[in-house]
Amino acid sequence: MNITTLLDMAAEAFGERTAVVCGDSALSYAELRERAQAGAQAALASGARHVGFLDVTGPAAPVALFAAAYAGLPYVPLNFRLTPAELNELAARIAPAYLVAGPEFLPLLTPRADIQTIPRADFLALPAAEALPEPAEDPRAIAVQLFTSGTTGKPKAAILRHENLMSYIVGTVEFASAEEDDAIVVTVPPYHIAGISSVLSSTYACRRMVQLDGFDAAAWLAACRQHGVSNAFLVPTMLQRIVEHLQTSGEAPALPALRAIAYGGGKMPLATIERAMVLFPQVDFTNAYGLTETSSTIAVLGPDDHRAAAASRDPAVQQRLASVGRATMAVELQIRDEDGRVLGPNQPGLVFVRGAQVSGEYLAQGSLLDADGWFPTRDRGWLDGEGFLFLDGRADDVIVRGGENISPGEIEAVLLDHAAVADAAVVAMPDAQWGEGVAAAIVLKPGAQATESELQTLVKQRLRSSRVPQRILFKSALPYNETGKLLRRVLRQDFV
Repeated sequence: MNITTLLDMAAEAFGERTAVVCGDSALSYAELRERAQAGAQAALASGARHVGFLDVTGPAAPVALFAAAYAGLPYVPLNFRLTPAELNELAARIAPAYLVAGPEFLPLLTPRADIQTIPRADFLALPAAEALPEPAEDPRAIAVQLFTSGTTGKPKAAILRHENLMSYIVGTVEFASAEEDDAIVVTVPPYHIAGISSVLSSTYACRRMVQLDGFDAAAWLAACRQHGVSNAFLVPTMLQRIVEHLQTSGEAPALPALRAIAYGGGKMPLATIERAMVLFPQVDFTNAYGLTETSSTIAVLGPDDHRAAAASRDPAVQQRLASVGRATMAVELQIRDEDGRVLGPNQPGLVFVRGAQVSGEYLAQGSLLDADGWFPTRDRGWLDGEGFLFLDGRADDVIVRGGENISPGEIEAVLLDHAAVADAAVVAMPDAQWGEGVAAAIVLKPGAQATESELQTLVKQRLRSSRVPQRILFKSALPYNETGKLLRRVLRQDFV
């Protein structure tokens, strides 16, 4: 199957229903399909082998995504926050390409004979397709190609095939499950897997997508009220800013239409989700954990799990509010040690996942799946006795102190238990004696106080002395990227 099936079904069943709203512009599902088919015709006529996209969130993003699928070409959204040199290097890697770009980003691209660029407005105004494209039905064809952040070298090109994406959507979304007045507000950038999965899942559900080309807490709240938003997806930093805005501005959290908020993409501070549940008691909260290589979500902490954990007095149940939930019905999860042995409950190790939606594949490196189809996520974590997954950071984040592996997550959990601590991150720092030492960056709650020795004592009481941060820096905020990932590499520079 091809992901165009999702749009075909929506357009044929509810063609008049609004698909996309952005500012003053809107497209129905029938119009979305017409624009996508026109884009496919133009891309094929250009002789391209990829459809590139360089722009902020807007109607052109879902049009380009489906246009690529109708044309049978991989869709490659580029990170508009990269430098011109980085953007041009990635553009060269997808040539020959048909590249849709926002007017502010076109000047960043060096003209090339093998890349046809088209401004966003012109792309959305293409004439209707003369002959409707017939997308290939090869489920193994590449649907989406996403470049990694490239923080440790050249960005890798992760690929998702049509069968991966279709398995994820059909396995997690019910067709036409959205009511006509349902709407989801989309704030994640189009080059992130969450942005792509949001378009695909909303299309299959026939839900209206309210697009914002950037995130601001006040603007998000205003958009929710204006458009009667029922659903939202946020990364942790976005939800944190909404909570902080409501607390500092005194604005009433009155969003009567809002029924569900899903969040993911990074670690959610416990205090933030607890406060959000108080501010929005009518909202169902869902923590969705997934990766680019898994076509998005593979584990979910659902609304009932949130409420049960918040109301329980059992510490084992309470702590599940800090988990990412249990595996979805479409995948299996395992925890393994460094030698590949499968571990039991409450034993920390490396997270592996298996399922039809899991690609685990890169353009040059090939598949990383093992002989039994398991993909190494490179995340560390553990499963409790009921199958709830707790993440403990990336495998590369492990601190090796004198040959002992130390997980930052266990130390961060202790630091976040302190009443004065709003956010905490633990990283490795150079140490002449031990090779690597433990360092921590702390953000205090407004008006709260804590000393370095006080926090060190807390860690020593709860964990072993080897876990005690030998240096603590107090900061106004921790560095996160736009999708909520903590930039530990930036923090490490503070301790060099």
